[in-house]
Amino acid sequence: MTFQEGMELAGKAIDVAGVAAIVIGAIVATLIAGMALLRRHGEDRIYSRYRQRLGRSILLGLELLVAADIIRTVAVTPTFESVGVLALIVLIRTFLSWSLELEISGRWPWQKEPAASGRAGG
Repeated sequence: MTFQEGMELAGKAIDVAGVAAIVIGAIVATLIAGMALLRRHGEDRIYSRYRQRLGRSILLGLELLVAADIIRTVAVTPTFESVGVLALIVLIRTFLSWSLELEISGRWPWQKEPAASGRAGG
């Protein structure tokens, strides 16, 4: 097996891991939300926690898919065109990741978490 074949195989394996993270995360989040609905009828927090779990699995999957793209582009076909396409893919996926992070946590990834609400002053 050549280096390029090995890197292509590694990229495909990480692609599969990324898709699996999204699919398994969605299934687990749905099962947890379903069980919570059966125990507590229609509580508002169930939906927000479901969205958080689902968003986290999508974020993890996106990160793995970006890693696979980087491996394949840099190690397998390092042309200016492929690097340009990679840059566009990473830009789009980074925007999606930031948008999901904003949806999940209510703040941008570079913002600090809010201080505990029980403290006074500043």
